[in-house]
Amino acid sequence: MTDPPEMATQVGADAWLRIGKGGEQADYAAMVQRKLTPATLGAATVQLRHVANATGHPALLVTDYLTPPMAERLRDQKQQFADAAGNAYLEGPGLLVYVTGRKLLDKRIAPNAGKAYTLTGLKVMLALLCDPALADAPQRAIAAAAGVALGAIPAVLADLQQTGHLLVLPKRRRLNATKRLLDEWALAYARRLRAKTLHATYAVKDFDAWQQWPLDAQALWGGEPAANLLVQYLKPGVLTIYADRLPPKLLVEQRMTIVRGAQVGDRVLEWRKPFWGNVPTAARPDTVHPVLVYADLLATGDARCIETAQLVYDEYLARLLPAA
Repeated sequence: MTDPPEMATQVGADAWLRIGKGGEQADYAAMVQRKLTPATLGAATVQLRHVANATGHPALLVTDYLTPPMAERLRDQKQQFADAAGNAYLEGPGLLVYVTGRKLLDKRIAPNAGKAYTLTGLKVMLALLCDPALADAPQRAIAAAAGVALGAIPAVLADLQQTGHLLVLPKRRRLNATKRLLDEWALAYARRLRAKTLHATYAVKDFDAWQQWPLDAQALWGGEPAANLLVQYLKPGVLTIYADRLPPKLLVEQRMTIVRGAQVGDRVLEWRKPFWGNVPTAARPDTVHPVLVYADLLATGDARCIETAQLVYDEYLARLLPAA
């Protein structure tokens, strides 16, 4: 690998890699992502597509280890990869490599993330992504919007400044609000925070009639049903409601029963707890902010949900968080 040119660095590439055989060769914009899981694969894939589109070269995922099912999913999406265990998928002029099933023997621990990617930092970043102008507000206002303690704000802002996501100018701050930051947040959210928001999973009586359910003002649609309401494209396979408590009338009418160990393909309701403070909904009063809808769709890892996440971005987030 060689160091990437400045343009590639700006869009997220970590190195250039050239692979040749005979007189043929292929150049890759390589991006390193450690400790990928099915929940983080969607966000990582979107970042790779952005790198490929921005550089005009195939993006290569470099990681520590990919399980055979994850490797197969990536190959189905034509996403090339290589991991530290020797698994790889490379396809180019005169080149085809596909190796899976090798085990990772050296399981080193990844370095700790900065303060911006702790649970508190992710809440602050969500508030800033939903309202980039908030970056220049007093720290007390940022803490209130994020729903975190005031004392946590300086360290998070300093970390965002160090990584180039926050520009500190004389007497003001400005968020470097880009799709790259959105995708980095979505990946970290899926890795560290999303699982902690799930309170319970339920079987329901009238799954397909979800749009007629009696939600109160404190309950918001998220994930797939929110995407359906925002872009009228995805028929939900899982329903998601963010609320401190589910409406009692809904519990009774839908005869909800708790499901433990729900499997992929089960038509269930996920009750998730809100983890933000005064973040605006910005699109509809009955859905969470499109930033969270986008991240929840990517976290499913489902190809149709990833496609729908792009529609949500195009319609609601592209002007707020433009591609670099």
